[in-house]
Amino acid sequence: MLQLIFFSIILSSVHALIPHHWLSLALLSKSEKWTKKQTLKSSLLVSFAHSIGTILLGVLIGLIGMEAATKMSEFTSWFAPLLLILFGIIYFSFGHEHHHEKKAKFKTHSFEKIMFSMAITMFFSPCLEIETLFFQAGTYGWKGILFVSLIYFTITIVGITILTLSGKKTIEKFNFHFLEHNEKKITGLILILLGITTYFIEI
Repeated sequence: MLQLIFFSIILSSVHALIPHHWLSLALLSKSEKWTKKQTLKSSLLVSFAHSIGTILLGVLIGLIGMEAATKMSEFTSWFAPLLLILFGIIYFSFGHEHHHEKKAKFKTHSFEKIMFSMAITMFFSPCLEIETLFFQAGTYGWKGILFVSLIYFTITIVGITILTLSGKKTIEKFNFHFLEHNEKKITGLILILLGITTYFIEI
């Protein structure tokens, strides 16, 4: 299970860094002239909603993996890694897709309405790439599901909050274009590597 934990940390970190998770908040904070307290509140709320939405769906997928492991242990020993590799290939194949972040406009709405709208949007926009890990986590039982959930939850909230608060300085200091442009390829490679190591290495 160590490889599951390791790749969960890597994949969660990559997704926290991707601009579309935090850039809109940083831009809104600047354009709406939010205070640091408002920016902190917004990033915590939005990242929390996004994390919970992803984890709730992930637990359901993890339960499927858990049930499959219970009834077909020999089957899941090769099926779960194969599933990761197949999803990895799919994500890598679509790696050319690239979407630039657009500045959101909420000039006619209050801070509370903006936060509610963004929180709802992020709650119903789970990270589907992470969900693939939950099936593998389910083969380790509730312990695996809990580890992936805690790792994703912590890294997502901490990462998005730090990047949102640093805002413009972070955008100017680091070149996120490569990461944003190659998001799916990076995700695909991580899933493929996890699938291969899971099949050949039992740790």
